Amino acid sequence: MDNKIDLLYTMMLIRRFEEACAEMYTKSRIRGFLHLYIGEEAVATGIIKSLSLTDNVLCTYREHGHALARGIDGGVIMAEMFGKVEGCSRGRGGSMHLFESRFRFFGGNAIVAGHLPVAVGMALADKKQKNDHITCCFFGEGAAAEGEFHEAMNLAALWNVPVLFVCENNLYAMGTAIRFSHAVVDLEKKGPAYGIETAVVDGMDVLAVEVAALKAVSIVRETGKPYFLVCNTYRFRAHSMFDAELYRDKAEVEEWKKKDPIEKQRQVLIGLNAMTQSDIMDLEKKVDAEVAKSVDFAENGKLEPVEELTKFVYSEIKP
Repeated sequence: MDNKIDLLYTMMLIRRFEEACAEMYTKSRIRGFLHLYIGEEAVATGIIKSLSLTDNVLCTYREHGHALARGIDGGVIMAEMFGKVEGCSRGRGGSMHLFESRFRFFGGNAIVAGHLPVAVGMALADKKQKNDHITCCFFGEGAAAEGEFHEAMNLAALWNVPVLFVCENNLYAMGTAIRFSHAVVDLEKKGPAYGIETAVVDGMDVLAVEVAALKAVSIVRETGKPYFLVCNTYRFRAHSMFDAELYRDKAEVEEWKKKDPIEKQRQVLIGLNAMTQSDIMDLEKKVDAEVAKSVDFAENGKLEPVEELTKFVYSEIKP
């Protein structure tokens, strides 16, 4: 598949998968917390497609799209959210803790900014082992206001470790607008304070993200030093399925929807005569079939037997 078409397919797959997750949540097939990636698809798609399969990937709890872009089977992801043993964490992690070591996909991390120091440690390990791997760490602008962000940036620069910090700046950390949590809202100004090369990109344009990511990945791999990439994006849905979304104006959301990265890429491909409207409809059918297959796989999965619930537990109290 042509690269530009593949980028569109991946974004469409993420979008439809997330819509299916929302539907399954309303049917109580998925329980607990659920954070959708709708609107931000260009970031995970453009960056993860630029990585090697030997590179490490760490994410926040809004990570279904990243897992799909990484190549993890949609059925396995959906089964995890259904709490089935066929899931990537045997149903024990759920939506917020997707983990698949075979794809070097290390979360799904629920603590805001908690995975940034872990990313630095993984990059340090690769440096000491002289591996040609890099660690890509996704986080939101809310994490950039946490102490771990500054500690991680400082150590990464001090130790010269190959980590790509990717800030998915969707302007709202849960329900807090960026202007209320950052004294300096231009997040790209934070990297140079630590001597880290930094770039900012339109996170609603998958081709722009891919170009920026390819450059960033190349620099990190060649120099072994950290890099900070800020992707300005926007989530079209609420922070989570529990969110009443009273903190932003509906007109603002509708304005951002006009920048839909999927529609933008569709128009690019049509303009290049790379696809017709009929081709796009065929691609949509392929995506729909793939997502339906994922849901069926999860529905037909098994719950973990009660007698195995203490398996993988560090300690067990016995009478």
